[in-house]
Amino acid sequence: MNVRYETTTRPSPEDAAGVRRLWAEVTNAGGAVGLVPPVGTGDVAPLWEEHERQLADGAAELILGRAAPTADAVPGPPVAVAFLRLNAHLLMRHWAWAYRVMLHPDLWGRGEGRRLMTAVADRGRERGLHGIRLTCRNGLGLERFYEACGYKEIGRAPAAIRVAEGEYRDETTFWLPLR
Repeated sequence: MNVRYETTTRPSPEDAAGVRRLWAEVTNAGGAVGLVPPVGTGDVAPLWEEHERQLADGAAELILGRAAPTADAVPGPPVAVAFLRLNAHLLMRHWAWAYRVMLHPDLWGRGEGRRLMTAVADRGRERGLHGIRLTCRNGLGLERFYEACGYKEIGRAPAAIRVAEGEYRDETTFWLPLR
């Protein structure tokens, strides 16, 4: 599948619905994007609304990957997403957070995740950022993925994420230098 990336702060209603569907699909396939399965788009809606506010306020940007247009030039649905959250703190405006990194499960293991992270880094460079920081939930192999994308582990919070009663995961913080 050919995926095209764009950056927006004003997703269309169709794209917003597509991101909510993608979020539920990724979560239900075991992806670590802020929820635990099973979920539906209704479970995702309150989180999406917070992201919409950040986008509207200029505090974040949406890096959106969609399937290439069909033969009749209709854009494909969102299949890859990441948010770039800008810092409001005066002393930290030279870097941003990448979060809610999602890729449709049908594309896992095909190199598209790395292309998504390249699109995130490229957008950071376009903005003149010095680096990008992100966190991930341990136990899913994500650390190896982010390291392969050039990120370096800079911290770990043991048992910071509770995925079920009595079941905890570490949260690892990564940094990607852009300069």
